[in-house]
This record gives sequence, structure tokens and C-alpha cells, in this order.
Amino acid sequence: MLRGPRNGVLRSIPHARGILISYFTYPMNNDSSLPLVLVLCTGNSCRSHMAEGILRAAAKSHFRVASAGSKPTGFVHPLAIQALAEIGLDISGHTSKHMNYFLQEPVETVITVCGKADQACPMFPGQLNRHHWGFDDPAQAAGTPDEQMPVFRRVRDEIRRVFEAYASGRLDESKRPTA
Repeated sequence: MLRGPRNGVLRSIPHARGILISYFTYPMNNDSSLPLVLVLCTGNSCRSHMAEGILRAAAKSHFRVASAGSKPTGFVHPLAIQALAEIGLDISGHTSKHMNYFLQEPVETVITVCGKADQACPMFPGQLNRHHWGFDDPAQAAGTPDEQMPVFRRVRDEIRRVFEAYASGRLDESKRPTA
């Protein structure tokens, strides 16, 4: 097993156009002593999974990251998986889950990435923080998969900017001396 940046595991898959894509998988840190950041959207098929994958990689095992939905679709959109594979992240093992799955978990921070999830979001045990950062739903893009892919890439890049900045702030905060 080859390990790479930030403790990821290197894997490779053939792309539909005959190109080999290499990416890193970042399994969820199961250390329950670490704070849990839960990313929510309605369907838990695109935006929340892209945010989970990006944030998990950027978190460097300093906190746990998971995603869920208020009305999960039951699958992770293949174009979301492809969009993250293009930037070296693997979310192909993610599953679509209902937010109630986490009601018994001590969730430190809830981040909603769509308006409907923000409205439907309950308070979770131990919740200290709540953020709402809305993004367009790439699953609503019209056309063929080739025509939809630019929308997935745009939303991925927007999510990446926001969630990597969030992770950077959290990591900087953890380095400050406590009084």
C-alpha cells in the first residue's frame, strides 16, 4: 500500500477516455475523541460528498468529517466521484445517508451546503457551531454527462476554495497556545 499526501492511500482507475487517473483515499478518522464536522445537503449525493472529501483531505486527521442528507437519494452521483478523482480525491466508497444517523453522535460543527438542508437541520448533541455555505446543485445540470461535467467542476472548485479555507483556519486555530 502506497501512502501519499496527508496519509492518503494511492489508488488508480482508468478514466472513460482511456486515461489513468490516480487519486488518494482518505478514510474517516474513527477517533471519537476528535470533533465531528457534519456536512449536510438535501440529497447527500453531490455537494455534501464533494465537501466531505475535500474537507477530510484538508483536515489532516485533526477532526472527523462526515456527510448526510435530509432526504438522501441513496447513491453518490458518478460525476461527483469523477470530479473529485480529477483532483486526486476518491469518494467512490462514500454512501448516501440520512442525517438522523448522526443524532446520537456528538457533532461539534454542522455545515449545510444547500438551503433546504439548512431549513431542515436539527440540533445535534454537542453541537457548538453551525455554518451555511450554499452552492448550486450540479445534479440539476441539463444535458449529457459531458455537458454536465463543467458544472460539477465549477461547483467542486467553489466547494474546494471554501472548505480548504475553513480547514486552514481550524488548523491554524489548533496551533495557537491556550491561555
